[in-house]
Amino acid sequence: MADVSPLEAEALEFIRALIRIDSVNTGEAATIGDGETRAALFVQEQLRDAGYDTTLVEPVPGRASVIARLAGSDPDAGALVAHAHLDVVPVEAENWTHPPFGAEIDDGVLYGRGAVDMKNFAGMLLAIARAFRRDGIVPRRDLIFAFFADEEAGGVWGARWIVDNRPELFAGATEALSEVGGFSLPLPDDRRAYLVATAEKGVTWATLTARGHAAHGSRPTADNAIVRLSRAVAAVGAHRFPLVRTATLERFLEVYGRASGRPFDGADLDDDLERLGFAASLIGASTRSTASPTVLEAGTKTNVIPSSASARLDIRVLPGQDDALRDELTALVGPDIEIAWGRAVHAIESPVDARLVDVLQDAITAEDPEGTVVPYLLPASTDNKHLAHLGIRGYGFVPLRVPADFDVFGQFHAADECVPVDALHFGTRVTARILREA
Repeated sequence: MADVSPLEAEALEFIRALIRIDSVNTGEAATIGDGETRAALFVQEQLRDAGYDTTLVEPVPGRASVIARLAGSDPDAGALVAHAHLDVVPVEAENWTHPPFGAEIDDGVLYGRGAVDMKNFAGMLLAIARAFRRDGIVPRRDLIFAFFADEEAGGVWGARWIVDNRPELFAGATEALSEVGGFSLPLPDDRRAYLVATAEKGVTWATLTARGHAAHGSRPTADNAIVRLSRAVAAVGAHRFPLVRTATLERFLEVYGRASGRPFDGADLDDDLERLGFAASLIGASTRSTASPTVLEAGTKTNVIPSSASARLDIRVLPGQDDALRDELTALVGPDIEIAWGRAVHAIESPVDARLVDVLQDAITAEDPEGTVVPYLLPASTDNKHLAHLGIRGYGFVPLRVPADFDVFGQFHAADECVPVDALHFGTRVTARILREA
């Protein structure tokens, strides 16, 4: 292993310290402790030690976020928000081979909940913020370092609350940098592509309800709600929404195709994407909207035909496809099924040709001369969606150079979540360069 700089060493130290803080977010108020606040207080202490003025925001007990700002050299440049979330999803410890909050390093790999999602970036940002202040480094533009609570449950008490109630903390910000991207995918000849999320699918939920007549189970009815709902759920499960070549998908196909030496020019894009290996499902999910049945509710007694049955759907929507998806889903389930739509969090799409994307490429080139930054559409959500309400354009880029067979996206929410330590060192160096030059 190459010599490790003080910045890289401190970033790793902070990443491990944050993993050891159990900040599990179950999404249920009754089962959430004070882990997010303890993590925020740790971050605040380190920032204050480096001379930052900090703002701790805690809308409800245990759900704290912390924000600090570093002035840049160009007062006309919009500020950049560099943000990470401090909460993590729950664990089933029996499925782990390493303690999920132990931050153990085994054979050069760091294990722990948050190693990828996303205490890794939080630790990098914290170390870089301290180094810039300590060493007198003045970035080109103002940097707003934000460490949010509650991302894993929609940001209700984190980024969303702060955007709604403390927008002045992001005054002058025009762009944001966070998850999910930056990790490497293999290209021919031992080269690498580094994904940058320039867009994110929208998220909504829907509840399907079928109604019929309640009856004794011994007397089947023609309008059995469970049967009718089952047909609708089966139709949703079997349905594929049409492929939509968004601007972001077109740029991915262009840049990755050129970098790989194999243009995406086949008639069947789904088959063409299979050459991406373990990344095929990630990119494939960005080509069409999806609706997944996730919860079924009907009846309480075996001998009673219930008068209603319902199913909840998790729906991910491509940019600009909200109305088309609603119309298609309504036609799919039929007129006898009621649809109740949940709150929609709309898709976001940032320019793929922004100066920031060029800065990402330059920073990667400095560490990996043949590396190529490739825009893609994230089929999930990040706190960038909340910042978008303030006109802040979001990009997902946590740089990690990993072995060709290491599936970074597959580590999100997984048992034995882990990341190579040298990938964290790489990410720290690249991120520091990005924040200096952005």
